[in-house]
Amino acid sequence: MSSVDVLILGASGYGGGELLRWLSNHPAVTSIRGTARSHAGKPFHAQHPNLRGLVDGTFEAAPDWAALAQSETPVLFAALPHGEFAKQWPDFQSEWDRLGLTDKLTIIDLSADFRLDPAWVYGLVDWQPERMRGARRIANPGCFATALQLALLPLAEWKPAFVAVTAATGSSGSGAAPSDTTHHPTRANDFRAYKMLGHQHEAEVLRTLAVAGWQAPLSFVPQSAPMVRGIFATAQFPLPAGVVEDTLRAHYAAFYRDRFFIRMVEGSPRVAATTGSAFADLGVAARNGHAAVMVALDNLGKGMAAQAVQNLNLALGLPEWTGLKAASTFPG
Repeated sequence: MSSVDVLILGASGYGGGELLRWLSNHPAVTSIRGTARSHAGKPFHAQHPNLRGLVDGTFEAAPDWAALAQSETPVLFAALPHGEFAKQWPDFQSEWDRLGLTDKLTIIDLSADFRLDPAWVYGLVDWQPERMRGARRIANPGCFATALQLALLPLAEWKPAFVAVTAATGSSGSGAAPSDTTHHPTRANDFRAYKMLGHQHEAEVLRTLAVAGWQAPLSFVPQSAPMVRGIFATAQFPLPAGVVEDTLRAHYAAFYRDRFFIRMVEGSPRVAATTGSAFADLGVAARNGHAAVMVALDNLGKGMAAQAVQNLNLALGLPEWTGLKAASTFPG
């Protein structure tokens, strides 16, 4: 593997900070640069104080495509707000064409801009991971979408008649810019649902399940939880005749048998066991013909930046755990 040179667009946000953290320990990555217009000239640790003394570099006002074009293995992570990358795409592509960068540039977009675009590989790494090998345009899944798909994809074989999912997320899922839903005094001692039965991540979940052969009758209610990081999703559905809890557990264990970052747990998974890591923990329960599958993951980790690095590894033919073997900081 030749050395990898990385540019992060939108490196000042939470996703950008997590990418800087993971990539700084990646053995194949030689250099990392990051843009953030409003923070240009400031060191990375000005926005990401946890990186002080660990990740050198300063935010740049604009991407230096000419410098990236000199790399043998150039990689672009786009961690911009939803809609921004797609808006700038035509201008970027013209510049890449001019510099001879287009065909050798690997792009992983963390936003929603290209998740439903058939020209992009949908980067859910634990579903048909061979799709990522050699991919040049990868659309990273949404955080809720990752949790829901991990819970539901093993059910495509059984096709339950109805699936109800509730999923609680931490405030960091709304990004670094404060809002009514993320401002600490309005969230710290509250718990509420939002975008009930109409969350934007449903589309990518339903598309994947349809590809897997299941037109899923999904009912999804997302919830805002008083925590900073993490997602806890619970999917409930009727079981096929004769299926009991041991059968259900064995089915999920077999489905994710070779997936390093998917861990089956006894009882309920715990968000704190996954925060700051690339792991997703799954637990199952069944009684009287009904079942619940629970998924816990870090919305900024497995639900965002860590999964993006997994996608990079698979695209470049590296072991998926390269640079990612780290436990959560338990207790969180």
